Amino acid sequence: MHRSPARPRRALIASAALACAALVASCSPGGGGGGDDGRLQVLASFYPLQYVVEQVGGEHVAVSNLTPPAAEPHDLELAPAQVRRIGDADLVVYLSGFQPAVDEGIEQRAPEHVVDAAESAGLEEHPGEDAGAHAGESAEEHAEHADDGHDHGPTDPHFWLDPTRLAAVGDAVAAELAAVDPEHADDYAAGAAALTADLDALDAELAEALAPCAGATLVTSHEAFGYLAERYDLRQVGISGIDPEAEPSPARLREVGEVVRENGVTTLFFETLVSQKVTRTLADDLGVGTALLDPLESLAEGATDYREVMESNLEALTDGLVCA
Repeated sequence: MHRSPARPRRALIASAALACAALVASCSPGGGGGGDDGRLQVLASFYPLQYVVEQVGGEHVAVSNLTPPAAEPHDLELAPAQVRRIGDADLVVYLSGFQPAVDEGIEQRAPEHVVDAAESAGLEEHPGEDAGAHAGESAEEHAEHADDGHDHGPTDPHFWLDPTRLAAVGDAVAAELAAVDPEHADDYAAGAAALTADLDALDAELAEALAPCAGATLVTSHEAFGYLAERYDLRQVGISGIDPEAEPSPARLREVGEVVRENGVTTLFFETLVSQKVTRTLADDLGVGTALLDPLESLAEGATDYREVMESNLEALTDGLVCA
């Protein structure tokens, strides 16, 4: 499979991982102290899970993020010191199947307390996908789409873009924190309840604002927004598949162009962390605009937290989608 020019980021991620190991936990926005202050030492594999642990654990936890800030989590590589920390942490929160290096580290170190978000997030195979996206294509075209990453694994990992699914992970984190630290079990339950209430409020805000856009076609640079599309009655069409760096085939670009023209799409959405070149070039060719839609796999530079980014995404969607 041809990779985009963004692929050299692997070397940068590996360097960042080594630097993070050398500085122990200073690469994480959440800090991740040394345990002398009595807080539980928790490792989260990427940003949305870090956010959940911070909200649920509050003052009782010190959270470190295995993925360096503003890095693409799909390509994470761990230094030996980070792998050792997986075994030493009081709790590890990760998403199985999303970051192979983390899966391997957990298998190798076998930490006593682990939360796999996949068990509570309700992962699906193709959420929000336009059922007619590949209708009528030839076998050769279907094979090309498989190379684009459209025939991805059994489930789509990007559940956190549906706030209600992220809330379910919060409950699982609270339960496991209570198992590690029964003394503060009530605090963890209260933290999970507060997180759920906040995410329910965010969900209601998104639902109300996007109600006039029901059925609108959401064209994204890669298929990261399926759960969001499913939750708010949109139709996701990805230029690339589930792999953010897969180069779309000419057949796929033609297909997306047809979707744009047939549905009167006015905006193609690019994202943070990966190259915008293909999306912007296609938009120019089709005579439509572009806008940023953040998949929240990492916290982009300058962003405050999950909720702020989701509200920015909502503004981009209401401005860019064709709504009633």
